[in-house]
Amino acid sequence: MIHIAAAYRWMFVVIALSACANGCGDAHKADAADVPPAAVVKVQRKSLSSTLEISSEFLPYQEIDVYAKVSGYIQKLYVDWGTHVKQGQLLAVLEIPELQQQLLQDEASVRRADQEVSRAREEQTRAESAYSVAHITYTRLADVQKSRPELVAQQEIDVAQGKDLEASAGVSSSKDALAAAEQALLAAKAALDKDKALFAYARMTAPFEGVVTQIYAYTGALLPAGTSATKGDSALCHLSQNNLLRLVIPVPERAVPEISNGQTLEVNVSALQKTFIGKISLFSDQIDLTTRTMHTEVTVPNANYALVPGMYASVKIPLHTVTNVLTIPLQAVQSTGTGQGTVLLVNSTNHLERREVKLGLQSPTDAEVLSGLGENESVVFGEQSQFKEGQLVAPKLVTAPGME
Repeated sequence: MIHIAAAYRWMFVVIALSACANGCGDAHKADAADVPPAAVVKVQRKSLSSTLEISSEFLPYQEIDVYAKVSGYIQKLYVDWGTHVKQGQLLAVLEIPELQQQLLQDEASVRRADQEVSRAREEQTRAESAYSVAHITYTRLADVQKSRPELVAQQEIDVAQGKDLEASAGVSSSKDALAAAEQALLAAKAALDKDKALFAYARMTAPFEGVVTQIYAYTGALLPAGTSATKGDSALCHLSQNNLLRLVIPVPERAVPEISNGQTLEVNVSALQKTFIGKISLFSDQIDLTTRTMHTEVTVPNANYALVPGMYASVKIPLHTVTNVLTIPLQAVQSTGTGQGTVLLVNSTNHLERREVKLGLQSPTDAEVLSGLGENESVVFGEQSQFKEGQLVAPKLVTAPGME
């Protein structure tokens, strides 16, 4: 009986020890389960640059409605929607019969005026000859009277002098008539040149290289002379210069000091999933007091016409750049003000410490750390509200977007 009782006692001890061992193991497992994992990132040194991204839509470098200089009917039309034309290329030919008749009349007026000039010149030659004879006669009689007064009567001298004066007046009159005829000839030629210039506008040509984006009239239509800004005047077509496009972007006041004429910028076109190179071609050099922005234009070459006016594009303007500075991802910082924030630092014992940091330059993904952290220190990445200061965590190093 004694051996049986001893056996029961040992069995009880073994069971108790086994229960204690199982309970203690569960306690350790429970303690390990209470330590939450935390995604952390390292404070690293790298270069940062901040950019300003502004969206706008492409506009033709220049675009106009092509009007007729003189009124006429479209005799021949050489363009249509989407036609690419070179500078000076023929767009249409107008039929202007009235102007053709006016040219014939002008040419006849020039010939008549030319004949009047010839006749006036002949009349001047005749008048000069008559004056020469009369003057010689009067001079000779006057000389004879001086040497032999008894040979020439005074009446003959007076008559000769009168004819001399009359012939001289005839020369002056013929010169005036010739001058008038020459002026009439110049006026006739000017009228002819004017009508020729107007008739030349019957051939409508492209003022610059571009694309016909719209046609307003076709063969046989009457085009009025577009000599005024009247909206009712009908144009032939709409011409756009698309081999060079422009983007009009409102640059905020803070970025104005960073831009310069001729500066190269990246232009991203999402519709084509391509990036093009553009240049700042001009800016107003004045801040709009309403929007606090400055009118700025970026030109983008489009030699192969891959870009189409109306497409949206985003322009990236580089503002500042710093090199080899301490940085952390923006998702690891809780902002508390301009250039200030807090982070949850994982210390050497894996406990969390709240640390105030001063921030400098910020990019879309990272921020420069001016003070508050050291290189290679670990901070919590992501939402901080799920953790508490002093909490024990199991850090897990992750790679944040934009980090190498």
